[in-house]
Formats: sequence, structure tokens, C-alpha cells
Amino acid sequence: MTPPPSRWITSGVAWGVLTSGVVAAWVLVALGGRGYYATPLAVRAYAPTHPLLRPSGPVGHTLGVVGTLMILVPFLYMARKRWRRLQGVGALPTWLEVHLFCGIVGPALITLHTSFKFNGLVAAAYWSMVVVVLSGFAGRHLYVRIPRALRGHELTRAELDGQAERLRIELVDAGVGIDILHRVEAFEHLVVPEHERLSLVDLLFGDVAVGRRLRTLDADLKRARVPDGQRVEVVRLAAARALLLRRMAYLRRTRRLFELWHVFHLPLVYLLLAIAAVHIGVALYLGYVPFRW
Repeated sequence: MTPPPSRWITSGVAWGVLTSGVVAAWVLVALGGRGYYATPLAVRAYAPTHPLLRPSGPVGHTLGVVGTLMILVPFLYMARKRWRRLQGVGALPTWLEVHLFCGIVGPALITLHTSFKFNGLVAAAYWSMVVVVLSGFAGRHLYVRIPRALRGHELTRAELDGQAERLRIELVDAGVGIDILHRVEAFEHLVVPEHERLSLVDLLFGDVAVGRRLRTLDADLKRARVPDGQRVEVVRLAAARALLLRRMAYLRRTRRLFELWHVFHLPLVYLLLAIAAVHIGVALYLGYVPFRW
């Protein structure tokens, strides 16, 4: 299955946020961007850092070029999913994390490139990019809730049932007693919805409650004097099985929402690409050639 979102060390979102923060700190602190961006637009051209940080300056222009190239990377991810010739090139979850990394860092660089000056076509391009990024976060939230194999393909119902049964067997093999198994079953009953309790809110945000209930289960096992090693293993297996069962319960609805998300997201991506192409064309026509200042 796809690694859970809590494994931040391999997450494109985490690395994207970290990289964006480092670049922003470099521009704002080391290059004096904080004072420059706070300067009113009417007198900003007189700021000492204006030749460097303006959109057509060495740093500003470079940020724009690199940011634009990074927001084009997601199109490689789309090609990887659709072209048979590319289906053997890397695991799909890895491509997704690269897509997310570039989808965060690219817009951050472009934001600095604009020097927070939005008007005309620039404003249309920028805010369409923001909508695409926010929409992408929503899509990722749904994507990770569809159980998948390591290579990225969706698991069948039989494969999901087999995984859930294997986790149950591992719980039994962990040597826990009937009392502990009952506690785990009670935990599952609380966090895994029955058909009549399915709701959109629980689908989108219910995993937060899983973490809270899991801490309660861990505290109950401590009070029951379960050995630490066994307790940690029971909690790990209970969490894995509960999340899997939740994904299975919501599978049909998640797939439907993901299909609807595609209908909303892809036109925005193509609109962003068209507006960005016009913006780049106008900039080149006006003589703003990259790396020629």
C-alpha cells in the first residue's frame, strides 16, 4: 500500500515546504527582500535591492524561470500515468511525491519572482496558479485514501480483504490475550464507520479521530500492564488495520470524489498553462530574455 501521510521523511509536501522556507529565508533575510517587499510600489524602484530583486532582475528573473520549469514538471507525472512507454519508469507514488515537491516549490519561487506586485495578466496567471495548488492538495488528500500497491496501482477488494485478514492474524500471533483483542475490536468499532454512518466529513477528516482513539487505546494497554514491546506492536497493528478498514469502507465514495476532482482540476491546469505561456511570450517580446540583464 501507499506509505501513510505520517511518513514525512519521504513526503514531497514536507520537502517542498522545507525547500520553499529555505529559499524564502535566503531572499528575505540574506538578500534584504523583507525590506524591499515592504517598500511601497510608488518608491520601490529607489530601493537599493530593486535592481536585484525586481521581476526582471538577476534574482527575480531566475526565480521566475526556475519556478516556471518546476510547475511544468507535473505534466511529466501526467504523462507517466497515461503513456504506456513510461509506465515502467519509476514507481507512481515516487512520481507523485516529485509532483507535489515541484507543485509547492515552483509556486513559492514564482511568488518571490512577482515581488508581490499583481496586476493585469500577471494577476490572472498568479491566482490561477494558487487555485491549482490548493486543488492539488485536495486531490492528494483523496489519492492517499485509495489503497494502492507499492507500484501505485489500486488494490482489488480481494487484496484488501487479504491484507486486513493478515493484520488480524499478526495481532493474534503477537501473543495478546482475549482481553486485549476485545480492546482492539472496541477501538475498531469506534473508528471504522458502518455503512449507515458514512459521511463526507468523516471521510475527509476522520483520521484525526483515529489518532486520538489510538492514544486512548495505548493508555488503556499501559494501565493493563501490557509489556512495552508487545504494547507498541499491538498499537502499530491496530492502527494499520483500522486505517485499512476505513479506506475499504469509503472506497467507492473516495473513488467517486477523486473522479469529480479530476474534472475540476485538469481544466484549471490547462488554463494555468495557457496564461503562463501568454505571459512568457509577452515578456520575451518585450525583451526580457532569461539570464540577460
